[in-house]
Amino acid sequence: MYTNLFDQAFHCLLLDSPKLKVEATFALQKSWLDKELTINPLSDVKSLPIPGRPEKPELVDARDVPRRNFSSLKGRLTLVHAIAHIEFNAINLALDAVYRFQHMPEQYYSDWCRVAAEEAQHFTMLSDYLTSHGVSYGDFPAHNGLWEMAVKTDFDVMTRMALVPRVLEARGLDVTPTMIKKLKSTGDTCLIAILQRIFDEEIGHVKIGSYWYNALCNERNLEPQETFFQLIEKYMEGAKFGPFETQARIEAGFSREELQSLLNRF
Repeated sequence: MYTNLFDQAFHCLLLDSPKLKVEATFALQKSWLDKELTINPLSDVKSLPIPGRPEKPELVDARDVPRRNFSSLKGRLTLVHAIAHIEFNAINLALDAVYRFQHMPEQYYSDWCRVAAEEAQHFTMLSDYLTSHGVSYGDFPAHNGLWEMAVKTDFDVMTRMALVPRVLEARGLDVTPTMIKKLKSTGDTCLIAILQRIFDEEIGHVKIGSYWYNALCNERNLEPQETFFQLIEKYMEGAKFGPFETQARIEAGFSREELQSLLNRF
């Protein structure tokens, strides 16, 4: 369809249909791995206040999203819908990381094309789970916090790497093990397996964000930890941290000292 990686990533971003976006994202990853795409920067990189998304789910304030009770099937479906929405946003975030920042090393694009494809797989697994229980993605309201941060950070790749993978996505590393533990009493082994796979792969996604954040700090002669804290204070007023899933965060590129400093400062 396209010969330029950035054109194809932008095409994927604009697709409204989750099914078509997933298929196009898998195709993007294959084309990149098969070395069919060039990385020629475009003359015009467009701002994207709203990426391609379906009319539903209705977007509401985070406080108005339905509460989730793990013990009932309806509660689990509400939970899965909320995670599916996060993963759908994560597809767009990874595609935007490819499209928007067009002067990075080739490995950066390999990393984020892979993340986009894995997020598309996560969304597919969750969407299939919903469908198998008579529910569709879009049936419950959701919030738009992830993409709002994408817009806030669309001017600078270092700021994006700091605040999206290392703050917003890293939160998933802290909460998912507790969800899995709570779900064990329900006997829902299918959902547990899905969440475990997502958790394992999300460690890798946050690690990619940590790698590029640190690489960009080094390139700009910035001290990574203090710069990270300054960015949180500037763009995420009132952010709170902890408790942490410490081992997962260490695997994802945080140090014990950094985690303790986050708890002390925020």
